[in-house]
Amino acid sequence: MDEFVHVRTIIGIILGLSITHIVQGIVKLIAHPTKTKAYWVHLLWVAFLFLLIIHFWWWEFSLREIHQWSFLKYLFLIAYATLFYASAYLLFPNALDEYKGFKDYYYSRKKWFFSALALTYVLDLIDTNLKGTNYLSSLGPEYYFSLGTHIVLCVLVMQAKKEWVHVVFALTFIAYQISWIYRVYFLLE
Repeated sequence: MDEFVHVRTIIGIILGLSITHIVQGIVKLIAHPTKTKAYWVHLLWVAFLFLLIIHFWWWEFSLREIHQWSFLKYLFLIAYATLFYASAYLLFPNALDEYKGFKDYYYSRKKWFFSALALTYVLDLIDTNLKGTNYLSSLGPEYYFSLGTHIVLCVLVMQAKKEWVHVVFALTFIAYQISWIYRVYFLLE
């Protein structure tokens, strides 16, 4: 159990930094509304990432099921958590000087953001496998379908140029994430 506490602590620090970065980005928009132009589609993805990070942090409590830790598992989990920070930074860079605002920035960096997001779904499968076959099988076939669908949708949205596509995908991701959280943590408890 001591190893779990150690791993949980470092993951908590990295995810805490991710949330801090998102909150700072939002507060900067509120504090300086004329300095950079907010973009509502970008903010939908910010909301999704915030929800995803919070859910991931809770999801990782299942790491307590791992009884044999190794440095490789530890390294993997740190890299996985770091990807969430990278995603947060891709949504809120420190400076937007070379862009007209968040709309311009969002579309110029969408491939990076959605590539990182797709990679989180790939790594999720590895992470869930670490928790054991019983845990993995308890999630059912929807888990695999969800991962595959999210990866495909990330690839599609990174190619999309139409604003409505980005809106539909963002709202779909948010709605599914809320649905999954509700069904796993409220209906099944």
